[in-house]
Amino acid sequence: MPPFPLERRRVWPGPGRLGRSLALAAALLLALGCTTPAPRPAPVASARVQTVEPPRPAAPASAVLPPRAQPEPVSPPAPPAPPAAPAAASAPYGEAVAARFPDPPVRYATPAFQPGREDFTRNDEIGTWLRGLVRTATPADATTVRLIEAGRSQLGAPIEALLFTRVANPSPEALAEAGRATVLLVGQQHGDEPAGAEALLAVAESLARGPLARLLDRINVVVLPRANPDGAAASRRVTASGIDMNRDHLLLRTPESQAQARLARDWQPVVVVDAHEYTVVGRYLEKFGAVQRFDALFQYATVANLPEFVSRASEEWFRRPLLAQWKSAGLSAEWYYTTSTDLADRKVSMGGVRPDTGRNVNGLRNAVSLLVETRGVGIGRLHLARRVHTHVTAISSVLDSAAQRSADLVKLRRFVDSEVGGKACQGEAVLDAAATPSEYALTMIDPATGADRSVAVAWDSALALRPLKTRARPCGYWLGPEQAEAVRHLRALGVQVQRVDENGAMRAETFRELSREAAVRSDVRGSIDDASGTVAVTVATTPMLLDVAPGAWYVGLDQPLANLVIAALEPDTQDSFVAHRIVDAADRVARIMLRPTARLSDVP
Repeated sequence: MPPFPLERRRVWPGPGRLGRSLALAAALLLALGCTTPAPRPAPVASARVQTVEPPRPAAPASAVLPPRAQPEPVSPPAPPAPPAAPAAASAPYGEAVAARFPDPPVRYATPAFQPGREDFTRNDEIGTWLRGLVRTATPADATTVRLIEAGRSQLGAPIEALLFTRVANPSPEALAEAGRATVLLVGQQHGDEPAGAEALLAVAESLARGPLARLLDRINVVVLPRANPDGAAASRRVTASGIDMNRDHLLLRTPESQAQARLARDWQPVVVVDAHEYTVVGRYLEKFGAVQRFDALFQYATVANLPEFVSRASEEWFRRPLLAQWKSAGLSAEWYYTTSTDLADRKVSMGGVRPDTGRNVNGLRNAVSLLVETRGVGIGRLHLARRVHTHVTAISSVLDSAAQRSADLVKLRRFVDSEVGGKACQGEAVLDAAATPSEYALTMIDPATGADRSVAVAWDSALALRPLKTRARPCGYWLGPEQAEAVRHLRALGVQVQRVDENGAMRAETFRELSREAAVRSDVRGSIDDASGTVAVTVATTPMLLDVAPGAWYVGLDQPLANLVIAALEPDTQDSFVAHRIVDAADRVARIMLRPTARLSDVP
C-alpha cells in the first residue's frame, strides 16, 4: 500500500461550537421548508445554444498550481490492449428506438466531436484542453483558472482538475474563508462511461469564457473531467488493478480514489456532482425484453447516518430545479436505478446505500452529493451529442442553483458540521442499513416499435432505509499503536487523528471476534470488482477499562467526518477497515465511551 501524505489539519473544536450554530437551524428550516417550493433556475444558455470552441494555447507555467505531495504509484498489471473503436459496433436496436433520441440543437467541439473521429477524447487531449484554459486574473477579468495536479493513475497518467474562482487569493485556505460555496464536478470514474468527461470539458470552457462564467461571482468550481484515465484508455469500467474506483472512496486503495479524496480535503466542496453513464440494453433487454428509456437517471446520497438537512437541500434546492430544466430542454429523467447481473434476478434497485461510492462518501462529508447518469454504456458513440448535452444541462442547472444558494449552502455546511460533531457520546449510530422493498411501474421502450412499455418491477427504494445493525454512538475509537496504516487511510480521508502521549485508561467497549470467514463484497449490481477478497467477522462487545499507552491512536467523533469514522472502524460490516485488512483484527480497535482524560496530541 503506498503511503499517504499526512498534512496538518485544524483541530475540530468539538460540540461547543454546536451551541453557536443552532441559530442557523431556524433559518435552514425556513429555507428548506417543504411548503416552500425551491426556486427554478434561470434558463442557462449553455444548455441549449452554447457552441464550444477549441481551447486557446496554454498559459505560462507560472499559472499552474504546484503539485502537492503524491502517493507512490502501485504496481499494476500490464495495460490491456486498446479496444476496437466504439463506433465500429452496430446499433443494438432499430430506427424506431433511435428516433426517440434525436441530436440536440447544440454543437459541441471537444476533440471527440471533430470530423472523422470514431473514438472519444484521449487523455493527452484532455491535458491540452485544460492547459488551454489556464490563466491568472487581470483587471479586465477577475477569473483565475488554475491547474490542480491531483495525482497520477496506476499507469502514470496525470489526474488533473481545474479550479475556477474570482477570489483574489486562490488557495484552499483563502477560499474556505471567503464565504462562497465550492462545487466539485467529477467525470468518468468508470472508463467505459465517456459522456461525463466530454461534458465537463464543455462546462470548463463555458466557465472560462462562456455563459457559465457569470456564476463565478458567487461560487468556486473545481472540474475533474476524467477521474480514471487508465480505464478510459482501455475503454473498461475498472482501474488498471481491476478495482472499481467508485467503490473505493472509503478504503482509498487506488491512487485514483486518493486523488479525489485530496480534492475533497483541500477544497472542501459543499456540492459534488458525479457524472456517469448507465447500461442501455444488455441485461435489461434479456430480463425485461425492453430498452432503457430515460435520457438521465438521478440520485443524491442515500446512506445511513446522513444528516437530514443535507438530504432536504439535495431534493429541494437541486433535484427539483434540475428536473424542471431537463423537462424544458426536452430531456427525460427518472430516479437512478440498476439491476443485478444475475439474469434470474428481476429486482430493480435504486443506487446502493453503502458508504463506499463517491455519492455516499461525499454525503458523509456533509456535502450535497449528486449522481447524474446518462444512457450510454454498451452503445459506443450512438447519441453521444445528446448524452453530453444531457450532462451539460444538468451540471449547468446544479451550478446555477449553487450560485443562487451559495450563502445558504455555506451556512448549511457549518451547521451540519457542528451538528455531526456534537453527537459524539450520545444516541445511536446505524452500522448497516438496507433499502426498502416496494413495487414500481418502470417505463421502458419496446425494442421493436419504439413505444413506451410499462414494466411492473420489484423495486428497492433507497429513499427510505431500514436499519439492520445499530450501536450506541461512542465518543471515539482507540487504535493499537501498530495501526499506522489505518491512520494513513483516515488522514487521507481528512479525518482528525490524535496520538496518545501518556499512560492512562479509557472507558471502552472492546471487540472480540466470534467468527471470521472469507467473503465476497457485493452491492445491488452483484459482486464488486475488488481485486481481492474480504473477510466477514462477527463480534461481541465487552465493557471494560482499557489501559492505553503512548503511541496508540485516538479518533474522536467530535469532528465533522464522524460518520465516515464509524463506517471505517466498526469492524463487522463489509466496508470496514477490518473487513479489508487495513486494521489487523477487530481487537485492535475499541469503542471509547467516555471522553478520554489522557494527554493527546494531534497527528501533524
